[in-house]
Amino acid sequence: MSDVRLSSPQGRWILLTTVLGSSMALLDSTVVNVALPRIGRDLDADLAALQWTINAYMLTLAGLILLGGSLGDRYGRRKVFVIGVVWFAAASLLCGIAPNAGVLIAARALQGIGGALLTPGSLAIIQASFHADDRGRAVGLWSGFGGIGAAVGPFLGGWLVDGPGWRWVFLINVPVALFCVPIAVRHVPESGDGRAVHGRFDVLGAALGALALALVTYALIEARSGSVVVVLSAVVGVAAGVAFVYVERGRADDAMMPLDIFASRQFTAVNLVTLCVYTGLGGFFFLSALQLQVVAGFSALGAGTALLPTTALMLLLSARSGQLAERIGPRVPLTVGPLLCAAGMLLMLRVGPEASYVADVLPAVLVLGLGLVALVAPLTASVLASVGTERAGLASGVNNAAARVAGLVAVAALPLVTGMGAEAYRSAALFDAAFGRAMVVCAGVLAVGSGLAFATVRRPGAGCVHPECRTHGCVTAPPLEGVGVEEGDRPLGAVPPDPPSA
Repeated sequence: MSDVRLSSPQGRWILLTTVLGSSMALLDSTVVNVALPRIGRDLDADLAALQWTINAYMLTLAGLILLGGSLGDRYGRRKVFVIGVVWFAAASLLCGIAPNAGVLIAARALQGIGGALLTPGSLAIIQASFHADDRGRAVGLWSGFGGIGAAVGPFLGGWLVDGPGWRWVFLINVPVALFCVPIAVRHVPESGDGRAVHGRFDVLGAALGALALALVTYALIEARSGSVVVVLSAVVGVAAGVAFVYVERGRADDAMMPLDIFASRQFTAVNLVTLCVYTGLGGFFFLSALQLQVVAGFSALGAGTALLPTTALMLLLSARSGQLAERIGPRVPLTVGPLLCAAGMLLMLRVGPEASYVADVLPAVLVLGLGLVALVAPLTASVLASVGTERAGLASGVNNAAARVAGLVAVAALPLVTGMGAEAYRSAALFDAAFGRAMVVCAGVLAVGSGLAFATVRRPGAGCVHPECRTHGCVTAPPLEGVGVEEGDRPLGAVPPDPPSA
């Protein structure tokens, strides 16, 4: 069914439930950072436990999001979306009542599974339900409301932490789900891809990918111990990664991540830039919330609202940035954007004890926000433009996974690279010193991304007379308002990376 009009009551209900569902996953990826100091104090958790609180969620989400889109294609997008919302709410309830850090980390991993089911399903439902004339506008509204959710998230998280307590950062998902599920069951039409029924699930590929991420993440977080278990985890994790590549190469059409998509040099280049950009940004947003509270003395609400100008700038200017990139090509924005973000992170070195928000924090946040404005929209458009429209869903899903993996590695590796001890976040002096080193590392990674963009990214179609030359990524960019995802893409529900947020 794909004839629902956006102006109809059913169309408005469909848009509401998809926005609510995707906002649950988005909010939990933005508000938890603000709660980390309070979680650590209440549960007597060290820095490694706080890292796992973030990474357990990102690990299962990144490892299973492509599989989640395929499940919706085969078994019904509404069904899988509803299961994801219920699963996410149940895991959120477990997070909210967790008696210790171990239970919280396990519940966060379960949350990631729910997120992997509902996140691709939300956009897939819009694509499959709405009339072709309304689809672009529906996707635009879905993205816009998601941006508003990202803006509200840190503020809401800070208010909850300072008010009823950090547990409500998770518990608030339960009433949202109770409101969302009945709407979905009553108003969202079921849809699926008939071709998906005849394919095979790449369960082995998904398992190997998740295993590789889990073991390498464990090795990075626990590397300080230098134990045999850590070394074995690293070795087995790398071996699982190699096996993942081998399995994906051999499965051809049934692969979760068909490797032939990387035959497009432009697609490969943009994903390398994505890895650099989101590694730097992932490390920044993980540590900055701690820096503002532990060192600068901000409240949770103050830390949550301190970075809001970045999201505000993106909401106001991202559309114009995308239009500019269409006119001049993505190379300049993807070169300048990471450099501006790097400059913003270096300006954060001024944020120390008793820092002034206006004099010290705001200039850094504004420069960082301008960098995000310059790079996020062109990055997404370049990914979609680097392959044919029939693979746009797959391309955006791979890029989404790349962004999440980059954030995962950043949170795991930065404390190790900067010498941040297990108890560093309890000491303002120790954390301040490590934060300074971390910002230099993050800025350096972003500078590498800028250099890669300058050297490798080209305007789609530039330098080639064959408009369908996918080897060089020389295809015409799809219209931005349609997001380049057509009915039948595999996986249909894959979406571009969420805009970075506090």
